[in-house]
Amino acid sequence: MLQDPKGNVRLKLIIYKIGTIMKANKWNGESFIVKLRAGNKAKHFSLTDVYGNVINTKEYKNKKILLSFYRYQSCPLCNLRINKMIQKYPLYKENNLELISFFQSPNESMLEFMDRQDCPFPIIADPDKKMYKQYGVESSFLKLLKGLASKSTKEAIQKGFYPGKAEGDMKTVPADFLIDENFTIRKAFYGSHIGDHIPFEDIEEFISGTSSHDRY
Repeated sequence: MLQDPKGNVRLKLIIYKIGTIMKANKWNGESFIVKLRAGNKAKHFSLTDVYGNVINTKEYKNKKILLSFYRYQSCPLCNLRINKMIQKYPLYKENNLELISFFQSPNESMLEFMDRQDCPFPIIADPDKKMYKQYGVESSFLKLLKGLASKSTKEAIQKGFYPGKAEGDMKTVPADFLIDENFTIRKAFYGSHIGDHIPFEDIEEFISGTSSHDRY
């Protein structure tokens, strides 16, 4: 059989390019994920929260934002984190930091969640995960397993946050974005497992003006 040297070269170039794309976009064995980085402009949106209030990021001028993506409303790890964020919220509000959070549960379920948690900041239901895709939020079976075995799961159960009905993708991994007054991302944090969120120390450094870095 005759060989085509040029064809082999083209094939190698194609394989190389695919590998480069996979590496750059964080191929996780399940889907391509284009992750955002510090310095990227955040994605604007105008959506209604669980109570029907319009949340338009263009109206957050001169405000810093912590934009967070969670799993579903009965997730023990999500409830644990929201509980901690509620306690921290007065400090953040005082320092010009607004919180906006997304859940993949439908709106009806999120209303039940709000009754339990009495959350003072806006939460948006996104069962189609449209904004999750915009912000490169990943789904990973390995990170699901890692999270279930983490200390965070034990802490959540000890605090009375028990698992319930899973709504949407159980493998969704949390992500958090610190966004400045010009709507530029200053830190993009992608969890290492399903209970992993941006450290509170990083948030406090951000509101005090200290620079921080991406975390994948």
